[in-house]
Amino acid sequence: MTDISPERHVATYNIGRLHHPLDADETAEFAAAIDPINALAEATPGFVWRLQDDDGRSSSHVPIPGNDDPLLIVNFSTWSSLDALQHFVNRSGHAMYLRRRREWFERSDEVTAANWWIEPGTIPSVAEAHDRLLHLRTHGPTDRAWALHDPR
Repeated sequence: MTDISPERHVATYNIGRLHHPLDADETAEFAAAIDPINALAEATPGFVWRLQDDDGRSSSHVPIPGNDDPLLIVNFSTWSSLDALQHFVNRSGHAMYLRRRREWFERSDEVTAANWWIEPGTIPSVAEAHDRLLHLRTHGPTDRAWALHDPR
């Protein structure tokens, strides 16, 4: 088991900049997979919550605090365990799309994902999540934010 504490859940936040808008032909396959992959996440044991926009659509439609780039999209969810999150990311149908991410997303020289422990029942804000990502970029992995492969 990779979970550090069964009394804590894990939050995961990641951003990416698309090559083309979500409604472009070049992004159509990715856009069509968003709802099925979100449904897969919700059906995965250990899933707790995921960010959605005001209309219940994918978090891909939620603005990132302080950023008005329409090509920058977000994914944000919470899980009951690190094992559950890692299973979904790396060993479910999600993994196929993760391996193909360069087809749809620009490569970034900056860290694009942050994870951190939360108390069960906690739903962090997007602003807090983005702040943790910025903290990880500046300070590297700490108790405040860490990479999925490097839990603290």
